Amino acid sequence: MQTLLEGGSFFEGPRWHDGRWWVSDFYRHVVLAISPDGRAEEVLEVDGQPSGLGWLPDGSLLVVSMRDRRALRRTPDGEVREHADISPWCGGNANDMVVDGSGRAYVGNFGFDLMSGNDPAPAALVRIDPDGSASVAAQDLLFPNGSVITPDGATLIVGETAGARYTAFDIAPDGTLSNRRVWAQVAPTPEPGGSLPEMLGQLRFGPDGCALDAEGHIWSADAMGARAARVAPGGDIVDEIRAPDGLGVFACMLGGDDGRTLLLCCAPDFEEQKRAPVREAVLLTATVDAPHAGLP
Repeated sequence: MQTLLEGGSFFEGPRWHDGRWWVSDFYRHVVLAISPDGRAEEVLEVDGQPSGLGWLPDGSLLVVSMRDRRALRRTPDGEVREHADISPWCGGNANDMVVDGSGRAYVGNFGFDLMSGNDPAPAALVRIDPDGSASVAAQDLLFPNGSVITPDGATLIVGETAGARYTAFDIAPDGTLSNRRVWAQVAPTPEPGGSLPEMLGQLRFGPDGCALDAEGHIWSADAMGARAARVAPGGDIVDEIRAPDGLGVFACMLGGDDGRTLLLCCAPDFEEQKRAPVREAVLLTATVDAPHAGLP
């Protein structure tokens, strides 16, 4: 692995767009664009803590603002405004997002107050249409997190971090989701109704940020296993890249000019009180065989 960038607080939401890497740095409250040689530019400051990233057809950048549970829109000329308020449907902080080719976004949320240690609860996946109107796309997901859309635009695959699985939906032309099914059950789902420590104690695989490749596999950041795992449909892990000692992997994305560079967002842990005061997060890259496919 190679080091692309050091000195972050907690990197998330990585994307490859217009020849650069884009990431959110949670606790510095900034969105960065990074050249392949590691030169970083602060593109946007997000007081509410940035997470998922995506782009509208007109080139506007969409950013999830976690704490106030909004999506922000930055136009190509730099104007920033609210795109959607999704707070009525969020049981916890808003989180990662995937944006389809028409500008329709699907946004996950924690479902509960993670950093305060509250008991886990199911969450809704929220759909934001291109005009900024929002509605519930799916309910009763266990911490909906990193998501991908297949190249034909017909299938949304959502990582359920607290469910140790990926769940797929058919996407109708109007964005409605149907035909819910398990795409990959990587490890057993923890027993429902437990406390956060009990859930984490049972969780053997925690899918976080992810990317789809051209062979139909998902590279998944395993938040519990300090690795990026290549998951096949059904749930078998067919390859993995381990983080250096002392680091976990909390998001990943395929990109680069040929789509074969895997970017890993690494930090010692995900605990806000530990990450916010220090600058120990890093971005690492590795080269893989199958290139990027689909969205994001």
